[in-house]
Amino acid sequence: MTMDHVKEEPSHPQGHRYKQSEALLQRALQTIPLGSQTFSKSKVQFPYGAAPFFIEKGQGCRVWDVDGNEYIDFINSLAAISLGYNDPDINRAVAAQLEQGIIFSLPHKLEMEVAERLVAMVPCVEMVRFGKNGSDATAGAIRLARAYTKRNHVAVCGYHGWQDWYIGSTARHLGVPDVVRELTHTFAYNDLASLETIFARYPDQLAAVIMEPMNVAFPKDDFLTKVKDLTHQHGAILIFDETITGFRYAIGGAQEYFGVIPDLATFGKGLANGYPLSAIGGRKEIMRFMEDIFFSFTFGGEALSLAAARATLDKLRREPVLETMWTRGKQLLDGVREMIALHGMEHIFEAAGQPVWSFLLMRDAGGYSSFEIRTLFMQEILARGILGLGSHNVSYSHSVGDVERLISVYGEVFPIIKDAVDNKQMARFLRCEPLQPLFKVR
Repeated sequence: MTMDHVKEEPSHPQGHRYKQSEALLQRALQTIPLGSQTFSKSKVQFPYGAAPFFIEKGQGCRVWDVDGNEYIDFINSLAAISLGYNDPDINRAVAAQLEQGIIFSLPHKLEMEVAERLVAMVPCVEMVRFGKNGSDATAGAIRLARAYTKRNHVAVCGYHGWQDWYIGSTARHLGVPDVVRELTHTFAYNDLASLETIFARYPDQLAAVIMEPMNVAFPKDDFLTKVKDLTHQHGAILIFDETITGFRYAIGGAQEYFGVIPDLATFGKGLANGYPLSAIGGRKEIMRFMEDIFFSFTFGGEALSLAAARATLDKLRREPVLETMWTRGKQLLDGVREMIALHGMEHIFEAAGQPVWSFLLMRDAGGYSSFEIRTLFMQEILARGILGLGSHNVSYSHSVGDVERLISVYGEVFPIIKDAVDNKQMARFLRCEPLQPLFKVR
């Protein structure tokens, strides 16, 4: 694969393809730190000179950037879009509610209608409270657990948002007081001993174990059940953070899929197909402490998002949404694995996760960091009309042809990466500065 071949792929010279995006980024940086409201959508995640920075519109599984470039989107707003952009059923529900009002001086009946659906759909849920972001829900669940157990320490596994109680346990802890950081302890997935060590070090002090029931790795040796038993043995509460797995793995989330029911669970992405809504649900005896702790938002009962959630949950039960996502995801995951094997890329790539939420993991290889390899990967797939970060967040709107196009693009890009890595040609292929290492949460 020659450098000339790589340069021929974009429809016009690199640098002009993202001209408007780059101009808007420079403008945004004058008033917005990082130029974005969301870290994962900012310039630290997308290579300058080889990526768009602003999206203009979306339809189904496709988006268009401000320069008019079209992409098949496999990020799907960080998995918040599960049905597809501009889903007509969700649009109708929101438009109808807009005619009635957005927020009021008393609750709207939509609050209980959506809560009733969650109780009917999710095994652990007996009562519900709403937030706007996943971080609201996880922070609320931790406060609830601390109130119920009268303990302060927490064990965490996975990513749980930006609030002090969690982010203080990561490398992004700037601004979090040490006294807060000292209360949160990280354990490793599929490593029960790492959790046992935390319980032994802080006897009768842990309020909760909070974890993503699955992200990259499958639970081994009945890991989730063993975590639940160990947690209850020590008098703590088990919380599943189902912000992504909820309404994606199964109607009732990963807890239904794996048959392990937590005490509390949190939900967000996928709950309202992109509208800002999250939820905490769980056992009544714990949830009733919501009457005593303070978990309250002016916009907690905002009606447009609740209308979107009601329509989304109804569509999940009415149509083969999850069956379709699993089918498309399996087609994708099988195709990616075949492409890795075909090009002999096992030393660089690994496909992991579940079909509905899978990952193309990238290793350090050939003297290059995974971030250098990721930069070249993104440069090349973006130039070919695939919007991705290395994860595959499948939606109901992805077709067989969309998945086939992704696999075809990988078939073009993998040999370029193999050449760059194995023949020490990374600098020759990259048309931008490599991405820099970020903190790892999964």
